Amino acid sequence: MIYVILNLFQDPVILKNTMRQYCVYILTNKHNKVLYVGVTGNLPKRIYEHKNKAVKGFTKKYNIDKLVYFEQTENIESAIRREKQLKNWHRDWKINLVNSRNPQWEDLSDKL
Repeated sequence: MIYVILNLFQDPVILKNTMRQYCVYILTNKHNKVLYVGVTGNLPKRIYEHKNKAVKGFTKKYNIDKLVYFEQTENIESAIRREKQLKNWHRDWKINLVNSRNPQWEDLSDKL
């Protein structure tokens, strides 16, 4: 059985648990036109890297640094499976997922 904890953005302190947390996340650019799905074991650090363009690649090239969605799990395997699942989704499905939790498409990194 796989357990994925969906953060409803009401209590982001859950990231500071003593248990290891893995996150699947969706980033976009300032105009919400480009979507990026990623996975990490340290979401605040990874978002810092995206915002500071610390790693060359897709997110740096297209200026993608706005965190609009994330899910948490304590299991890396389920996080990777979920990342792959979301990457295979149609764009509209990803947009609906973000809208279901963050209808204003606010940058959630300020809440980490």
